Amino acid sequence: MTVHLFKALSDETRLRLLRILIDHKLSVNELVSILEMGQSRISRHLRILTEAGLLTSRRDGLWVFYQANSEGEHNDFLSAITPYLKNIPEAAHDDERTMRLVEEKQAKSRQFFNDIAEDWDILNKEILGDFDLPGRVFEAMPERCHLAVDLGCGTGSVMRQMLGRADGVIGVDISSGMLDACRRTFADVPDAEHRISLRIGEMEHLPLRDQEADFASVNLVLHHLPRPELALPEIRRILSPSGRLFISDFEKHSDEYMRERYGDLWLGFDPMKLAVTLREAGFSRTTIHKQKVNRNLTLILITSYVSAPVSRPV
Repeated sequence: MTVHLFKALSDETRLRLLRILIDHKLSVNELVSILEMGQSRISRHLRILTEAGLLTSRRDGLWVFYQANSEGEHNDFLSAITPYLKNIPEAAHDDERTMRLVEEKQAKSRQFFNDIAEDWDILNKEILGDFDLPGRVFEAMPERCHLAVDLGCGTGSVMRQMLGRADGVIGVDISSGMLDACRRTFADVPDAEHRISLRIGEMEHLPLRDQEADFASVNLVLHHLPRPELALPEIRRILSPSGRLFISDFEKHSDEYMRERYGDLWLGFDPMKLAVTLREAGFSRTTIHKQKVNRNLTLILITSYVSAPVSRPV
């Protein structure tokens, strides 16, 4: 097996690809853009690395995404060789183009939500139909909490419901247009300036202190993130030791219209895999329910709790 792995790494391009995919999950076209090589050449090298077990691939509708294998002995092998990949001659070039690609995707997502902020509630209604998502979030909350946070708060419909059980509510969104619409939602709420805080920020770097919130909800947001798994440990960071998390998102599907109409990056998730990712991020007692909505889509509704720290013998 070791000979097979080293043989897979005997090409300079494959070393560059592996180095990039240790930290990022990218499609073939994105890798073509970064390395400035032909698609057939990139695809051939990706196939070799995947067959060797160094990469995993995930088909999402018409797209295929690659990333380094983070499981078992392959992950151990990658951990051992990663320090030696840092100084390959093309490292600076690849880092610059990768970060430019990531920043362009973030800017495109931000602009998308700025552009549709005024119509967001109507667009949501197209998919959710009569399902009362804000009401479902309210039911998932503790009977009373000091501070609740809605991550990817949009126009504030969920936050408005949260006020019924929280002393204070924080809304975080990447889009300034969404936050402007959210402010208008609370124009008639007494004491809004004291109970509501709106903050611009990214899911991977939340503008909240450690353990600041008692409850967090993330609704129809994860499928817009380049690497959804990176957001969950950050959410764990901002939740109190008794904190509770509610997630709503789509079950895995193949409706490419959702990319075109709503800017989705991922066509839903496998609920069991998402539960495993939650456990790895520090959550436990996860429950999953499903709700049929329009376009033959299914929402997965997840409630999870901050894991109690493992006691260690003194």
